[in-house]
Amino acid sequence: MALIGEKEKKEIIENFKVHVSDTGSSHVQIALLTERINHLVEHLKNHKKDHHTRRGLLILVGRRRKFINYMKKKNPELLAKLAADLKIKIK
Repeated sequence: MALIGEKEKKEIIENFKVHVSDTGSSHVQIALLTERINHLVEHLKNHKKDHHTRRGLLILVGRRRKFINYMKKKNPELLAKLAADLKIKIK
């Protein structure tokens, strides 16, 4: 359910990587987590009582928040661009 396919994952990595072998940088991780979060939100719209998935969603949101806080300190310009590309709000 919360998993995205390999093809989608590779597309996201291609779109947000900084250099050729970049798969684990903060902005790539934020993009991957955002895709998983969006998938879970759609699932929860249909399955309102799925509390196990809701907990997983909250964990993913917290993990993404930590990456965002890290990027705020290290590279706020890139974070602003990433937020615009992913259509997420940054406090």
